[in-house]
Amino acid sequence: MGDLYALDFDGVICDSCGESSLSAVKVLAILHFPAAKVRWPGLFDSVVSKLEDWIVEQMFTVRPVVETGYENLLLVRLLLEMRIPSIRKSSVAEGLTVEGILENWPKLKPVIMEEWDEKREPLIDLFGKVRDDWLEDDLATWIGANRLYPGVTDALKFASSKVYIVTTKQSRFADALLRELAGVTIPSEKIYGLGTGPKVEVLKQLQKLPEHQGLRLHFVEDRLATLKNVIKEPELDGWNLYLGKWGYNTQKEREEAAGISRIQLLELSDFSNKLK
Repeated sequence: MGDLYALDFDGVICDSCGESSLSAVKVLAILHFPAAKVRWPGLFDSVVSKLEDWIVEQMFTVRPVVETGYENLLLVRLLLEMRIPSIRKSSVAEGLTVEGILENWPKLKPVIMEEWDEKREPLIDLFGKVRDDWLEDDLATWIGANRLYPGVTDALKFASSKVYIVTTKQSRFADALLRELAGVTIPSEKIYGLGTGPKVEVLKQLQKLPEHQGLRLHFVEDRLATLKNVIKEPELDGWNLYLGKWGYNTQKEREEAAGISRIQLLELSDFSNKLK
């Protein structure tokens, strides 16, 4: 019996927190990307480098709440409103802390999107466009803002298991990073990126494929909320679930996961060995 591994990308294979935060700052016209001024005219004219540095620093802290890249834009603007009362358009920014974002993001996000009159799809397109432009204009810098976790490159190159990527990142970006950072080409049909459906549905598709019958199924993810969604689906009871301790999760989430029998806490070294 062989093994199939469905792997999240950001927070399992790749540490892209620096790139995601910098992309968000670029979109907000701090780094010469004009689309942000069309989106939120004049909002960032008064942002000085010291405040920009603070925003990027906080983005590393709040990264565990991000499920899809466009949320970085919302977080950057929310952090800015927390610091500059005169530009506040949301009812939640006053008195809000970074800890409050970590605890309540699923409740905060719909409120600020409604109050800012923002829609998911245009933000996804905008966030993807800044990455495309950055990748085209300065590939080396964009690649350099990302890193693969130690041991992952060799684990992917010499994997004896079937490996699929299941991510909320747009597939073209995951593919580019795998090729440039790991020297690995994963066939496009094995990369399920943004737009291919919720991860629970992708897992259902994978387990139904004829060539996967009889394989042991493993799903490695760094977001506890995603694993809990899998547990809610009786159809997915055959999957072994792992929370990558090295990814974008908090100590509180790891402690909660330790108390859930379906979830195994996974160390980075053990992850790399499993793939090999």
